[in-house]
Amino acid sequence: MLIFVKPGSTEGRMVRRGAAGTGQRGGAAQGGRGAQPRPADVCNAAALRRATRRVSQIYDAMMAPSGIRSTQRSVLAQIARSGTPTIGDLAEAMVLDRSALAHNLKPLERDGYVVVRIDPADRRNRIVGLTDAGWAKLDETFALWSAAQHRFEATFGPDQAAALRAALQVIASPDFAARLGEAAGD
Repeated sequence: MLIFVKPGSTEGRMVRRGAAGTGQRGGAAQGGRGAQPRPADVCNAAALRRATRRVSQIYDAMMAPSGIRSTQRSVLAQIARSGTPTIGDLAEAMVLDRSALAHNLKPLERDGYVVVRIDPADRRNRIVGLTDAGWAKLDETFALWSAAQHRFEATFGPDQAAALRAALQVIASPDFAARLGEAAGD
């Protein structure tokens, strides 16, 4: 079992508690005397990823009848908002690296929802557009997405949901990334 330890000679490291193979559990990790917060409770990245997985499960379950996942619908929706973006512009808008975006685009292209072609204005770039089938899929999934959105907001609260979106927009912004880089000494 891994836990964080107090700063000292092993500052910032994780250590294994309990003897291997003995079935012993570390008392501190189990909430005993001297318990330290679990990494997932204090790590912003872990908390965001856990929350993202939970929300994705909700939206994916609601989107299941359409045959696409919420991540795929997000790509279709971003392309619709952007028109015919370049791969780079789409990746930036979605805060994805180009290889992750390519991974997300492949099934959409295979299924005929998007087309990737050479940009006639700059042959070095590729542009992405929705096909008629992509527009139809986006329309088909709107009611499912709306139901997922309503379920989330009804459970979490509309004011809290709006505040969450506002906070996440700040975190996803290029300005925040620049400020974070400055704070890290980049």
